[in-house]
Formats: sequence, C-alpha cells, structure tokens
Amino acid sequence: MSETSEGFRPPQQARSRAALQKLLTAAEQVLAEQGLESFTVAAVASRAGMSVGTIYRRFDGKEQLLRAVKDRLLTQLETSVRDALRSAPPDLRSIFTAFVAALAQTFEEHDRIFPELLDAQRSDGRDRGLAALSAIQDALLEVLPSAETADLKMAARTIIGACVHRAATSRFWPDDRPWETWAEEAAEMALAYLASPATGPARM
Repeated sequence: MSETSEGFRPPQQARSRAALQKLLTAAEQVLAEQGLESFTVAAVASRAGMSVGTIYRRFDGKEQLLRAVKDRLLTQLETSVRDALRSAPPDLRSIFTAFVAALAQTFEEHDRIFPELLDAQRSDGRDRGLAALSAIQDALLEVLPSAETADLKMAARTIIGACVHRAATSRFWPDDRPWETWAEEAAEMALAYLASPATGPARM
C-alpha cells in the first residue's frame, strides 16, 4: 500500500506490518459478507479481534480503510498479471490468453469485494484504479514489443474494460458463464481481432 495515501500511517516494524495484513483481511471479509452499507470500523475491528482504537491509530476512518483494501486488491491484480505474463510461452496467443486468464482469476477470487469497492469509489480511488489498469496494460506491451502497439492497446483496453464491467454488474446482469469460460471466450475474440486483416499483421 502506498505510504503517501492520505489518512494512512504505514507500519514500521514487522509485527505491525503483520497486524496490518490481518486487519485488511478482516476488512475484505466484512465487505464480502456484509456489503458496503454494513462496513464499519467497529465491524472490522470485531472481525480482526482488535480494538477500534487500534484501527484509528492506523487509519483516519472508514474511507481510508476502504482505500487500503482497494489498494491491496489492485496490487494483487498487478502482481498476478505480471506473474502470468512472465510464465507464459513467448507467442501472442499464449501471452494474451494468460493475460486475460489472470485478470479473470483475480476478479473471480474477489467477486464479492470488487463491486462494493466500485460502488464506493471516489475520485482518488478512481485514480488508483486507473493507474493499476494502465500498469497491467503496460506489462502486456512490454512482453509483446513486436506486436502492433495501437491494435494491442485496443484489444487490452477492451478486455480490461469488459472485465471491470462484468465484475461491477454480474450480480444484476449475469451472463451465466464461469469466469474461466468468460476468459477463454474473451481471449479468443480479442485474438480474432488482432489476427484480422484490418488490424495489420500480428504474429499468432
């Protein structure tokens, strides 16, 4: 989590860092199980087995705690995408399929949390989210330097946008597909676009 986040006092010792991770895990659980309306500092403190005062020594309040949860999840998203790209075979199909699968897996693992965070998003939270999306797009471009950049950006942004939209609306507008199936089909659509004559040559 960024040490410059407003209203957050970063831990300096290993024990304090471990306590922070325990606190954020509890916050994720409360958000996933009870939703945004029931998300309070007191509820998180109870789940974490901490006092309310302990949380307020680290965060100014609920909004800063929510921001910390979002930051941790976005960091996990960035890491999972980079790890998947590093381990994928070095061809367009394998790399792009791994990219979409990593996105989908992270959203699936936190499918109860991301919609709540998107509902609670303020302008500062939006900026952190956009930075994360830009980072994962750049990670894809870094491992495919020989691909047509404009076309690859178009495909990546379309997939990222569809993934975020699916996470935000799936409770109200389900498409009756597991995340894994969605990832496979979305990757195939994007690869078909990248291979089409209109986008120029792309190495499959």
